[in-house]
Amino acid sequence: MIAFWIVSVAMTLLVAALIGLALLRRRRADNTGEASDIGVYRDQLREVDRDLERGVIGPEEAERLRTEVSRRLLSADAAAQAKAAQSTEPRGLTLAMAVLVLSFLMGASLYLYANLGAPGYGDLGLADRIAQAEEARANRPDQETAEAQVPATAPTEPPAPEYLELVERLRNAVAERQDDLQGFQLLARSEAALGNYREAYQAQERIIALKGDAATAKDYVDLADMMILAAGGYISPEAERALQAGLARDPENGVATYYAGLSFAQTGRPDRAFRIWDGLLRRSGADDPWVAPIASQIEEMAWRAGVNDYTPPLPDPSLPDAPLPGPSADDMDAAGDMSAEDREAMIAGMVARLSDRLSRQGGTPEEWARLITAYGVLNDTDQARAIWNNAQEVFLGNEAALEVVREGAISAGVAQ
Repeated sequence: MIAFWIVSVAMTLLVAALIGLALLRRRRADNTGEASDIGVYRDQLREVDRDLERGVIGPEEAERLRTEVSRRLLSADAAAQAKAAQSTEPRGLTLAMAVLVLSFLMGASLYLYANLGAPGYGDLGLADRIAQAEEARANRPDQETAEAQVPATAPTEPPAPEYLELVERLRNAVAERQDDLQGFQLLARSEAALGNYREAYQAQERIIALKGDAATAKDYVDLADMMILAAGGYISPEAERALQAGLARDPENGVATYYAGLSFAQTGRPDRAFRIWDGLLRRSGADDPWVAPIASQIEEMAWRAGVNDYTPPLPDPSLPDAPLPGPSADDMDAAGDMSAEDREAMIAGMVARLSDRLSRQGGTPEEWARLITAYGVLNDTDQARAIWNNAQEVFLGNEAALEVVREGAISAGVAQ
């Protein structure tokens, strides 16, 4: 640390000295013109004497030239003395300016370092930074602590009372039937649709416990996703363990891979986050949901990782996109085996989530078609027709997209 201060002070003094010398040199340079003229005139006088000795000019011509050159010499000498007299007084001002510059440089440097720097902080090499990041990662807040710090938010649109009643009945039903796998699956989706992510991941934990070794990568990734949403986007150690379990079952899972990179970005390891995200982008389809958030962050992550002039790879359009959100055909088939109330609760939860996202962010024609189809299954033809009319405005002039949405409208019975 002492060496740092010695070098800093020495550099400041050197810069100030150079500025001071430049100011003083400027004063001396102001007199160089007159001094040069005086030297020339003296040489001319000596040249006149030599010409007279060689007989090149006569005595009268020599006298005339001496008189003329002497007059010029006296004039140049007077001008030099006058300028020297004028510059004698500002010399103190020049020195004062040099001292002022030195004081300003040192004062400004100390002020900036005290406010923007880290006084007393020693050098930190790469290995030390990595060690500190790993230590911070190991000691980061757990899920419960993170959730306690997330401010409560009200839903943008309050859910329908009928839907809330269905979800409440579902809660009561699974509370009495702790081995009801299908009931907990419905509950997890419904709670997530309501924004109750803590209750959603608690139901998802029960799903995984009931499935045991048969739990899939998607089960674990869904659990991590709900935990991350409950913590306001923070990836806790518990969420990370769920992600690792999902990746152990499906190493190519895009959602889990994205979150794995985000976890390293949150804990001071941009180098690892960059490598994970870059690899994921190179094997992703253009419409995969993780492409946009990665694209908005990866250039900064590359810079922080020390990778200069990085150009994000373009997603491969030939790769399949991620599954569409919302109730799928399999969901609809599974709903057919349920009671009417459970079936309605499951589909309503997924439809509410998809409808909310499309209203806020828009979506693909396939998503609009799926939403209309879902409302048809719910026998809500008025809402299905309203969505179909809205889709016709959204995709006006895009016949290919309208044809896709029309198929969903036909399925729901609101178009021909």
